[in-house]
Amino acid sequence: MKRIFFKGRFIFIPILAAVVLSLVSFVVMQLWNNLLPAILHVGIITFWQAMGIFILCKILFGFGKGGRGWGNGGGGPWMRRRMEEKFKNMTPEEKERFKQKMAERMCGGFSGHHRGGRFGDWEDFKTEAPKATE
Repeated sequence: MKRIFFKGRFIFIPILAAVVLSLVSFVVMQLWNNLLPAILHVGIITFWQAMGIFILCKILFGFGKGGRGWGNGGGGPWMRRRMEEKFKNMTPEEKERFKQKMAERMCGGFSGHHRGGRFGDWEDFKTEAPKATE
């Protein structure tokens, strides 16, 4: 029984993918034709145009899993493991500086832009001298 299912899976997966693509294209077409002509005064589209729009959006905006963002774990599991390893190897003083730096970045001290991008200066925070408190 397992062999039959395994052999049939090679035929089943492309058929399932075509059905899902067709269903999503039909939904895109219906949403476009029922909403956008009245709202934006654009023309109606065909099924094939809807499929093209869907594929173009997937190319431009990604084929990712979705639903993962800032509030949901902070990235992929590889990133979480990497940060856990770095955090384990830090001294208590380095951990405290790291926490302060992240608090400045996320909560306070936000000046309207990210310095250095998303992970800009995380790699060199160990090289910074500790701030003198007087």
